[in-house]
Amino acid sequence: MDKLADLQKTLSKKDRVCSYDRLGEGASDRPDGLQNFADSGRILTAVLDRIAGDGPVVLAGHSLGGLIAARYAPDHQDRVKGLVLMDATTPTLTADISKVIPESATGQVAELRAQTLAVNEGQNPEKIVIADAEVRSAGSIPVEIIKHDKQYDSVPGYGPALERMWSEGQRRWRAISSRSTLGTAAGSGHYVYVDRPDLAVRAVQRVTAQAAGHGSRPTR
Repeated sequence: MDKLADLQKTLSKKDRVCSYDRLGEGASDRPDGLQNFADSGRILTAVLDRIAGDGPVVLAGHSLGGLIAARYAPDHQDRVKGLVLMDATTPTLTADISKVIPESATGQVAELRAQTLAVNEGQNPEKIVIADAEVRSAGSIPVEIIKHDKQYDSVPGYGPALERMWSEGQRRWRAISSRSTLGTAAGSGHYVYVDRPDLAVRAVQRVTAQAAGHGSRPTR
């Protein structure tokens, strides 16, 4: 949550903004066992009930947070009226990275493959299993997808293929809405909101304005 403090401070000048630490992160409790996306969804619902009641919201998420938001929105179209996905984890990362980096790989690339698969199996602070799934539609809500400019350029031999994999995953997120857009944050690595906070702020403000055009102003 601390990483998003500057972004939240800027956005809160015009709108009500809330961020939270998921279980296993920051000041939140440690999870007792493995979690799945249904568990993260229940926690997000509880947070939204507390801060927004039954009012409309725009969700903005980075990396795994973006994936959680994108999984949540299709089942909560009565509440989620817009999305901003900042270099969100791709919808089928386990299958994708297994295809790009073969099991026979060695060295740094093999470590990247093994680490990614382990994290997706729940070996992460949140103990959340990051399961592959196809993109489901959340209707026609406004969605802005922002992908990094460069992230894998230092991976020997596999950098270009990994970038293509990630870019294709970001394009697939467009299926979440008939009003989705995809852009690249020039000069940014994975942490888009740190490297290009200007783009992150404008994206959230645009989506919020579009969502507010269909009802009361949402809380993010």
